[in-house]
Amino acid sequence: MKKYSKEIIVFVFQVMVFYLIPFTAGPTDGLGLVVVIWFATLLLSIVFGLVSQKKRKIIYPFVVAIVFIPTVFIHYNYTAFGHVIWYLIDSYLGVGIGSLIKMITDVLSQKKR
Repeated sequence: MKKYSKEIIVFVFQVMVFYLIPFTAGPTDGLGLVVVIWFATLLLSIVFGLVSQKKRKIIYPFVVAIVFIPTVFIHYNYTAFGHVIWYLIDSYLGVGIGSLIKMITDVLSQKKR
């Protein structure tokens, strides 16, 4: 369990973003809420790409999309189901960026040795 602690922390923050941030938005703050959650998901996915091992990186975007589905019933209406795809794409983009940054830093650190 200890070797998964970084991934679990990132995932807990992702769940908090999906379930707690909507409580801070007013009835007219819909677009701003979507943008904030989108950027938070991108940032957390980049962090996940940096700290995670290879096999878990592939699963994370699917888990993010699945975790978002119950929020449609809690905070939004049925029209928010389209956002599941956007968060899946956003997570894949973030994990890809994080993995690329990790790969570049690993190569640069090996060159210094």
